[in-house]
Amino acid sequence: MTATVATAAVLGLTLAACGGGDTGGEGGGEGGGSQVEVFTWWAAGSEKAGLDALVGEFENQHPDIEFVNGAVAGGAGSAAKDLLQTRLQAQDPPDTFQAHAGMELQDYIDAAQIEDVSDLYDEFGLTDAFPADLVDRLSTEDGAIYSVPSNIHRANVVWANPVVLEENGIDPEAEYADLDAWIADLEKLDEAGVTPLSVGTTWTQVHLLETVLLAGLGAEAYTGLWDGSTDWEGPEVTSALEDFETLMGFTNDDRDGLDWPEATQMVIDGNAAFNVMGDWAVAAFEEQDKELGTDFTATPVPGTDGTFDFLADSFTLPVGAPDPEGAKAWLETVGSLEGQVAFNKAKGSIPARTDADPAEFSEYQQTAIESFANDTIVSSLAHGAATPVATLNAFSDATSKFTTGASDLAGYQSELAAAAAG
Repeated sequence: MTATVATAAVLGLTLAACGGGDTGGEGGGEGGGSQVEVFTWWAAGSEKAGLDALVGEFENQHPDIEFVNGAVAGGAGSAAKDLLQTRLQAQDPPDTFQAHAGMELQDYIDAAQIEDVSDLYDEFGLTDAFPADLVDRLSTEDGAIYSVPSNIHRANVVWANPVVLEENGIDPEAEYADLDAWIADLEKLDEAGVTPLSVGTTWTQVHLLETVLLAGLGAEAYTGLWDGSTDWEGPEVTSALEDFETLMGFTNDDRDGLDWPEATQMVIDGNAAFNVMGDWAVAAFEEQDKELGTDFTATPVPGTDGTFDFLADSFTLPVGAPDPEGAKAWLETVGSLEGQVAFNKAKGSIPARTDADPAEFSEYQQTAIESFANDTIVSSLAHGAATPVATLNAFSDATSKFTTGASDLAGYQSELAAAAAG
């Protein structure tokens, strides 16, 4: 597989970073609980397959603890997060819940709803098993860590159907230097009556937006959007938003009624040429016996080669968890080598642990492992790494308003600036 495909793979993996350390058989922490309710949004497809594989390893490591599946389907976790917030406010937390590593956790930290689990990193040997820069990203300024990642995903990936491209006179192996070069081919597809770019509901549009911002601004200035050093009202952002508007003009009319699997399926079925999605999408292709390089291609979003747009799924220890020992046992499995290998082989992501054998993973995943180690890493907006939940919600509201025609580009830019300012 090419280096560009490798970079694409890495992105998807950051989203779910994994854990590590010894695997005990007597429950996590001090005594082993009787059960553990695990709250996730992994309710279907490759996500459920990954959860099932992780549960299988958990039952091997902790046969005395009953796994209770608290999965809630819908909207890249939006439905689950809404229900979770209701439960946390009612002081009815699950034993552990899935959350994106990074700034998404800040709201839970500020509300004193999750525990510092840095002592478990020492107990389970995770500090040595994870890359040092990942541990730094997981740590707060005072050195606390509030979750154990299960994998790493990359967000800035373009998926394409080479048959559709060839039929319309476009080289499926073309490497686009920037968005302008890609847009030229999207125009050709549009003129031929083909849907150039599939997209789904609002969160997938925000996902597309972040990759366009990254392509237009570069890694340093993109990161500056989140630390305040890049002006949201500046001309570079305006130019990137103009590119986003252009790309949205090439998308399917039914987008707001689709989630990411349906948008990806349009590429698999040949009903669209391209789709921008995290590398969890590779499992959707592989589940249908599609071969990389023959039936589909995966490359970095034009203008983002050499940059890994990172996100990671992780698990927490809620304050007031009914069975904290069960939760600690789950966190132990999530971070273990065996748990990470089982989970990521099924989900299509890569382990956060550095001691996993690349030979156990697919060619795509092997290149992802290499890319994550070498690319410039930035944090995903749409998947909780770059901003707190409230900020992301404001970005989503502004994006939905813009893509449905309820605001113009100048208004959209002002609303994004206001959202970033809090």
